[in-house]
Amino acid sequence: MLDKFNREINYLRVSITDRCNLRCSYCRPKEGISLQGHEDILRYEEIIRIVSIAVKMGLVKVRVTGGEPLVRRGFVDFLADLKKISGLRDISLTTNGILLEQFAQNIYDAGVSRINISLDSLNKDKYFRITRGGNLDDVLRGIARAEEVGFFPIKINTVAIKGFNDDEAADFVRLAAEKPFQVRFIELMPVGHTNLDYGEDYMPTWQLIEQISRHYELEPVKNKRNKSDGPAKIFKIKGGLGEIGFINPVSDHFCSTCNRMRLTSDGKLRVCLLNEAEIDLKKALRENCSDAELEKLIRDAVLLKPKQHDLICTDNSVKKCYRNMSEIGG
Repeated sequence: MLDKFNREINYLRVSITDRCNLRCSYCRPKEGISLQGHEDILRYEEIIRIVSIAVKMGLVKVRVTGGEPLVRRGFVDFLADLKKISGLRDISLTTNGILLEQFAQNIYDAGVSRINISLDSLNKDKYFRITRGGNLDDVLRGIARAEEVGFFPIKINTVAIKGFNDDEAADFVRLAAEKPFQVRFIELMPVGHTNLDYGEDYMPTWQLIEQISRHYELEPVKNKRNKSDGPAKIFKIKGGLGEIGFINPVSDHFCSTCNRMRLTSDGKLRVCLLNEAEIDLKKALRENCSDAELEKLIRDAVLLKPKQHDLICTDNSVKKCYRNMSEIGG
């Protein structure tokens, strides 16, 4: 599928729920959000139908997200059904890791061997605070279990927040030095209420690299283009087992090479995280649309994809406001 700017769109992030067993402060407001009801979200068979049609149109990669995907009943069987779709080359999963120890083997047996784990602090008290009640030990046991089961690569996603976890950067790098993990630092994005509560806590990648370089020697990975790395700029740690990645959608956006769309749990096909354009696939599905009609809607969505997002960015802050991340899908 080609968009108006000749980019090949072949990657879909699928949110299967807006519910989560954590309440991370940059993801949802303190007072909470209005959760979707059972009939508001796509049924698994509807997602399978959308993905099956999109694969025929050129889709090759799917990442399953939430909310927290592991809290939705039946998600393992859903992963196994995704795996059966002929032509779908890559299925991966993003989780907060809280339930990973329990489900790691089932996920792997369903055919998913690549996993991303969101982890914003290695300090128990800080982790408890930013997640509003999460237990860091649960996540660390989940990571250990994933490694034991055989997941590869295991990627640790860390949102860099000035004044909160920037002082832990060296600790995260040490984790990647000691284990064959890829730790990826992601710039804080002004999605939903994050713009209001964290607008001044944005930390550009170059500041983080400068800070890490005081403790570790990083070597850019050259002549390696692993498609699973996505937009991350990858570095080896001299003498270490793993890698470090930096994803900078704000300070140095990668819009010109963006190949993705997002399917929200309530059935909206969204072609840019930081743009409000969406097409309602659930409405069409519930009105018994034909495959040809569904394919046309997907093509219409692809043509809505903007050339780039329009964030207003300085070295210290970003200004924009959209739906909360938990509503869109991580």
